[in-house]
Amino acid sequence: MCLVYILDDDEELSASLAWLLESIGIRSERFRDARTFLRSYDRGRPACLVLDVRMPELSGFDVQRLLNETGTPLPVVFVSAHGDIPMSVRALQNGAVDFLEKPYDPQHLLDVVQAAQRTARERFAWAARQSELRAKLDGLTVREREVLALAVDGEPNKRIAGRLGISAKTVDVHRARIREKTGAESIATLVHDMLRLGLRLPAGE
Repeated sequence: MCLVYILDDDEELSASLAWLLESIGIRSERFRDARTFLRSYDRGRPACLVLDVRMPELSGFDVQRLLNETGTPLPVVFVSAHGDIPMSVRALQNGAVDFLEKPYDPQHLLDVVQAAQRTARERFAWAARQSELRAKLDGLTVREREVLALAVDGEPNKRIAGRLGISAKTVDVHRARIREKTGAESIATLVHDMLRLGLRLPAGE
């Protein structure tokens, strides 16, 4: 299940939103201040955040910046009673999935939150796969990483052998070990996954 965090210092509005979400079976957790939310946020599960812009101490934009700095794949839906076009543009340019003005239409908000939940699940799965593959790549030896880095660059076995001063047969052995350690069907599949997930190994890393 994808949790919805509500960060809004207006207790009445946040309670109303939690009730609205609960009416269609969406679980939420409410917070009135940013620091408590940032301490409590569980990065180990998919979630999205409905975030007020104006709050004491840390604003919604401060929270968004802190989440972005830590690479947190948390979809953010901004809500504000004092929104304007520059504010919404700033939020969206920094990665928010939507910006709604209070009072919002309840059905529209539900539609937006459910879309944010789908995005959250996709991002969480992506991050989990990226972390899993990174851990497998970290288990390769230096020589295996060198072979893989050259394979990523599109070098054939003979060129890899020449570049590293080893035989083509030894390259085959290293490629077999790489497949075994990473669980890849082939080096081509592994390279495809690395590029798709934004993972890259420089030679001799």
